[in-house]
Amino acid sequence: MNQRRRLLSVLAVLPVALATGSAFAQADYPNKPIRLLVPFGAGSTPDVFARTLTELAGKTLGQSIVIENRAGAGGNLATNLVAKAAPDGYTIGVSITGPLVNNTMIYDNLPYDPFKDIQPITFGVHQGNVLAVSSSLGVNNMRELMALLRANPGKYNYASVGVGTLSQLSMEAIKALTDSFVVQVPYASSPAAVMSVLQGDTHMVSLAPLAVMPQVQAGKMKVLAVSTARRLPQLPDVPTFRESGVALDGSAWIGVIGPAGMPPAVVQKLNQAFAGAMRDPAVVAKLRSQYMEPEPGTPEQFAAYMRGERDKWGPVIKRAGIKSE
Repeated sequence: MNQRRRLLSVLAVLPVALATGSAFAQADYPNKPIRLLVPFGAGSTPDVFARTLTELAGKTLGQSIVIENRAGAGGNLATNLVAKAAPDGYTIGVSITGPLVNNTMIYDNLPYDPFKDIQPITFGVHQGNVLAVSSSLGVNNMRELMALLRANPGKYNYASVGVGTLSQLSMEAIKALTDSFVVQVPYASSPAAVMSVLQGDTHMVSLAPLAVMPQVQAGKMKVLAVSTARRLPQLPDVPTFRESGVALDGSAWIGVIGPAGMPPAVVQKLNQAFAGAMRDPAVVAKLRSQYMEPEPGTPEQFAAYMRGERDKWGPVIKRAGIKSE
């Protein structure tokens, strides 16, 4: 009987002990370096974003943040590794539009569900695409371009940098919204896509400003519009799509993520560290020099934004019949 009482006493206090231990672990977080996965190679936009934030975020957390580039499958590889990681806050990542939203509608067998397996930590930056054309095309604004495309269906083409990227989706949306037709020609990288326009193999491209502005400044390409809802501070004279008569806005955005199931206290600490870094004036200036506009927020705001992006781009993807081969 005494043994039974002792056993019942142990069982009664066990949940309290476990809860106390869990709370202590969360309060002690982080007590070792944090691994941050980047879904593309060194020098890519997500890599630049991550490296710009990690030093200050690490100081806030009191631990080093070790960046690990895990490129592959259009960003799905690293995002899947984050989704499958232990939810203790020691493996997190950055990810982008495709792996977090669009690829759920493009890939038939995505190995994770970003809306169930991913914990949004904070939205990061918007990076609008600019629609640029060859200077030899002879158009000076979006209205002139749309008139040219409508009058010559199928004659012109555009370069893209991958299935489901803003590079493709923005052009497909423009086609649908303006009743025009232009042919997609996919390329493996932004430099290759830009070179195709310069060589006359394609006529236009929608890409991040960093990829095209050197050629614009050299007079070889013209920028007609930017995809973001507001004009870019770095390109104040370039109108948005909406200002140009095309009811569209979008960005190649980046956010900070972790695996689902992380303790709320850990998510909050990570949010404070990374969102706080994006409010630092020096970090803001560095991000803007790369045409990135920081917009930190709460995990709930990031999750809602992802759902909104799914609702916005889903019809475009379906209408265009975009699928991974």
